[in-house]
Amino acid sequence: MTNELTLGFSPCPNDTFIFYPLVHGLVDTAGLSYRERFADVETLNQLALKGELDVSKVSYHALGHIRDDYALLRSGSALGRGCGPLLVASERIEPTGLRGRTIAVPGRYTTALLLLRLYDPALENFIVMPFNEVMDAVLRGNVDAGVIIHESRFTYQGFGLHKLLDLGEWWEGDTGLPIPLGGIVARRSLGAECIASIERALQAGVEYARSHPGEAARYIREHAQEMSAEVCAAHIELYVNDFSIALGSEGEEAIACLLKRAEKSGIVPPSTMPLFT
Repeated sequence: MTNELTLGFSPCPNDTFIFYPLVHGLVDTAGLSYRERFADVETLNQLALKGELDVSKVSYHALGHIRDDYALLRSGSALGRGCGPLLVASERIEPTGLRGRTIAVPGRYTTALLLLRLYDPALENFIVMPFNEVMDAVLRGNVDAGVIIHESRFTYQGFGLHKLLDLGEWWEGDTGLPIPLGGIVARRSLGAECIASIERALQAGVEYARSHPGEAARYIREHAQEMSAEVCAAHIELYVNDFSIALGSEGEEAIACLLKRAEKSGIVPPSTMPLFT
């Protein structure tokens, strides 16, 4: 097996922040090196579905489809409270009023879409598009509503859009658990020993990033060129937290609950494989 692994993650500030120490050799990588593959989260989901990446950030929705081939790592997740996707529109209407109407979503395998389907199975007229095009599609009237993620969460009000539903808030109220958005997976064929080394290095990298918050600033800005420094900082503060270092029992319970509900609804297939190695 080669010592160089393909590593997929998004150019969003929370990902570049936590992966900077790993890809720049600032932590012990146990002799492994990483070749970055930058892509939006839905592209990463699709690449993992095809088995094209050794290690990758994926949506927890996508994880439900790849559990037989990929193991989840306990570090690097975007999981927490007050950080869920938002359903927005140009007019104030009840979410149930969107039944039969068009809703833009940021990817077929995103957790955003999974949450919306769990919230109301009667919502089904989805238009899939890149996450950074959703808000514009709503503003132009090309769709009746849209589910926004990432930086749009911080800017939608400035464009006159209205929040119809905070899907994270709904999830937390319904389950009492934090919302699992995305996690890091490793190909099972790498073997348990290699995956354990990746997990240790990733955890060390997240801890390093949080204790040296300014070191990755240039790297983050290079890959988030259209985002203000203030939005970058807010993005990192919202999505990088203690769950990013280690999921812990509460984080693991939240993921198991999400996947169980998705299975019960027929959205993801059942699997007999454990989440972790």
